Amino acid sequence: MDILKKIEQFREEEQRLKWEGTFAEYLEVLKEKPWVAQSAHSRVYNMVKDAGIEEEDGKRKYKFFDHQLFGLEEALERLVEEYFHPAAKRLDVRKRILLLMGPVSGGKSTLVSMLKRGLETYSHTERGEVFAIKGCPMHEDPLHLIPHHLREDFFDEYGVRIEGNLSPLNMMRLQEEYGGRIEDVRVERIFFSEDKRVGIGTFSPSDPKSQDIADLTGSIDFSTIAEFGSESDPRAYRFDGELNKANRGMMEFQEMLKCDEKFLWHLLSLTQEGNFKAGRFALISADELIIAHTNETEYRSFIANKKNEALHSRIIVMPVPYNLRVSEEERIYAKMIKESDVRDVHIAPHTFKVAAMFTILTRLKAPKKGDVDIIKKMRLYDGESVEGFNSVDVEELKKEYQDEGMSGIDPRYVINRISSTIIRKENPAINALDVLRSLKDGLEHHSSISNEDRERYLNFISIARREYDDIAKKEVQKAFVYSYEESAKTLMDNYLDNVEAYCNKNKLRDPLTGEEMNPDEKLMRSIEEQIGISENAKKAFREEILIRISAYARKGRRFDYNSHERLREAIQKKLFADLKDVVKITTSSKTPDEQQLKKVNEVVARLIDEHGYNSTSANELLRYVGSLLNR
Repeated sequence: MDILKKIEQFREEEQRLKWEGTFAEYLEVLKEKPWVAQSAHSRVYNMVKDAGIEEEDGKRKYKFFDHQLFGLEEALERLVEEYFHPAAKRLDVRKRILLLMGPVSGGKSTLVSMLKRGLETYSHTERGEVFAIKGCPMHEDPLHLIPHHLREDFFDEYGVRIEGNLSPLNMMRLQEEYGGRIEDVRVERIFFSEDKRVGIGTFSPSDPKSQDIADLTGSIDFSTIAEFGSESDPRAYRFDGELNKANRGMMEFQEMLKCDEKFLWHLLSLTQEGNFKAGRFALISADELIIAHTNETEYRSFIANKKNEALHSRIIVMPVPYNLRVSEEERIYAKMIKESDVRDVHIAPHTFKVAAMFTILTRLKAPKKGDVDIIKKMRLYDGESVEGFNSVDVEELKKEYQDEGMSGIDPRYVINRISSTIIRKENPAINALDVLRSLKDGLEHHSSISNEDRERYLNFISIARREYDDIAKKEVQKAFVYSYEESAKTLMDNYLDNVEAYCNKNKLRDPLTGEEMNPDEKLMRSIEEQIGISENAKKAFREEILIRISAYARKGRRFDYNSHERLREAIQKKLFADLKDVVKITTSSKTPDEQQLKKVNEVVARLIDEHGYNSTSANELLRYVGSLLNR
């Protein structure tokens, strides 16, 4: 019954939002809410802006695109700031067709779909209200009723500019139904809906020989010619083409560059002049955002054709490359799996991450700078700190290739291989190794990949496997160290005592003999070397630790095992190195003794409770790490 109540509430809300009145009453609404007269481009921009904007590192992130598009922040910022924003200000950019150009499965269709669904929702809000002449099949702007000679006076009074002419149908209706009295023309609030063909349209070209221009501009209704007496009578015309129905909102032009030329010239007229030709009528005004999408190959072919020069100059191309961040690619896979019927299957931690590493590596171009390899580049792009590099280096890397992200493995291929792994595996869990194996098998049968790329991609699978080996060892390391938590704390306290003595140039006292002794340099270095602290950097690192201890003391807090992330990592690695033999025996023994079994169960419980594994994937991880350590 809950869903039925919600349906009823939605119906009641739609009734509440409906509005109908005369043109004179509409002008009162306009005085109170001047934004209701905004253009289609302005409405799209305000919809995106009203959803919220976050500033981070001098870059803007638009919340409108959250949870659907990942890793495309730069492309989306460029789209909003270089197209939607200036178009909303009535600058010349609004007289261009927006063409999204990028690789397959890069998010172009999702982006367009989000804009369409967003407009539907936005038209139900106060800020997104849209009003139209009642009974008009094109949902015409009521302000077109204002005669041209009065439009300057209207601007002075209302601050709203009017563009476009009254359509032939409404011009006739104004005289015949309202006796020329503009103020009496009925106006209603409309709600965008692609399903109901109100304010949102989609055009997909078919066979050029059979496709009719009427699909775009409408057609004559021959059954009414006898009634109205002429083909040029607007009442005998069906204003039901996609350009008619998308008026006031937006139209998606799928595979635009595959379309016949006569269709494209209608788009040129609409975007450049704000009108199009239909039937035996004067030019028909329309206000809509035309958005198309294509891939790079088709676009290059299009601009190479000299016949398309005029059209090319009236198109704004917005590149939509693949995501180049591992963490964002993980979110894409998680979203796709969540939307499927296998969302209840257990996917071990780091499975998506390792698959994403492979995918991102296929999209990156080899760095030109000799001091950075492709692994470091991948990490830097994902926001990880890499010693010796900063944000300036990242920006320089991005400038090396303008077309980076326009090629490589697409998300659909990876999710297909993950899906195949889920279906084939008998136990209720899949892990990173399962997916890497599946990705490798898939490459053998991927017909569109060249032999050169296949070899390169197989190498990336090997790199992703090595990365997973490190991740797996760290996971088990953390779980084992937790089981030896007291040992870890003792080791850290011992290290801190030595660091304090070293920095203060003091001696330590032997707890058994009471004699004074120098700080244990061997112990300190054995820990610091675990995280790559060089001989030259050891003094600075130790002083940093001492400063942190003092800062904690001033605030009345105790410096403990979790107070310094790098030190904790070093302690864990040192303890794990010392415990390596224990781990090997415990994870690889076919018949563990009681003590070993207890330790394994503790580690498995830790992996399940703290790290997100289930019993199957935790035991698989332990066996795998045991095999790595025994090599």
